[in-house]
Amino acid sequence: MRWNWQRNDWPDFSYDHAALEPLEKSFLLHAGEFLGAYRHVSPEGRDTLKIELISDEALKTSEIEGETLDRASLQSSLRCQFGMDTDSRRIGPAERGIAEMMVDLYRSFGLPLSHETMFVWHRMVMASANRLQVVGGYRTHSDPMQVVSGAIGHPKIHFEAPPSEQVPREMDAFVNWFNATAPDGAKPLPALTRAGMVHLYFESIHPFEDGNGRIGRALSEKSIAQDLGQPSLIALAYTIERGRKSYYDMLEKSNKNNAITDWLIYFGQTILEAQQTTLKRVEFHISKTRLYDSLRGQLNPRQEKVIARMFREGIEGFKGGLSAENYISITQASRATATRDLQGLVAKGAFLRTGELRHTRYHLKLPN
Repeated sequence: MRWNWQRNDWPDFSYDHAALEPLEKSFLLHAGEFLGAYRHVSPEGRDTLKIELISDEALKTSEIEGETLDRASLQSSLRCQFGMDTDSRRIGPAERGIAEMMVDLYRSFGLPLSHETMFVWHRMVMASANRLQVVGGYRTHSDPMQVVSGAIGHPKIHFEAPPSEQVPREMDAFVNWFNATAPDGAKPLPALTRAGMVHLYFESIHPFEDGNGRIGRALSEKSIAQDLGQPSLIALAYTIERGRKSYYDMLEKSNKNNAITDWLIYFGQTILEAQQTTLKRVEFHISKTRLYDSLRGQLNPRQEKVIARMFREGIEGFKGGLSAENYISITQASRATATRDLQGLVAKGAFLRTGELRHTRYHLKLPN
């Protein structure tokens, strides 16, 4: 089997420009919608939203690679690096490392890409990886760099990257291409087209021993931010993780030749979905603020605790709605007290009640 990098047209990717035009137009339209919504968020709210969005991306980009991080520690590290108030909890190297990379991406998105940028990111995300030969540099091992699955002795090879000796030359070409295709570069590309090509191009080289997925997704976010002219805060990893099988299937389907229209359509649609998710989160934050403002001074501690717990579920909401039993479990209140509290929340316009008797459920009633 010949891989994409072994073909004569590598890395001259070809694609149908016309097929991507509707996606590119949608991206620009929704970018304007996001900016319009974001203007309604207070400065304090923007700080909170920034931490929530970046921490979710950091958690999900790690989860895609099978690494589960502690949300509270990650958010504490992010707040510290942004100069915000935080607690003194101990932060593990994995949480600190991915937080450092995400903050660097947020702050330096507009700078040209360099080898050193990626080396710094690699040192950050691999801070706890003692098993690697090279941390903060491209791989040098002589063994084939393969993406495999299956049982030991019967592996399925999904992809084999260029040999390590070829990586410096390939990455020189990649860095030059990335900077040339930037909005202010010699050969600028449309936003979604460039972001999709960035990811596939980088993953096809697979230049590091480990961490390629996290850095590859960060590079796509850097590309998007450069086209927007500001940090994207886009829920890219969050969206990819929700459809992880499709993500890996499309990567495998696209690594055998350099005609990549299907990949670019898939990745463009993923970015648009991520963009909509981010917009919904901003709107959710605005609605949350308005609801709290309308209820100020009207809630008892139990009601405050339950509403805060429901908001923690985010835009997906409390699965199946909140039952009286849920309320009792969260607050340790008696059934009679829970009934009074819930009736009060409905009367105040905080909750919407659905169902009857044991099927009664309560949902947050968010202002538009």
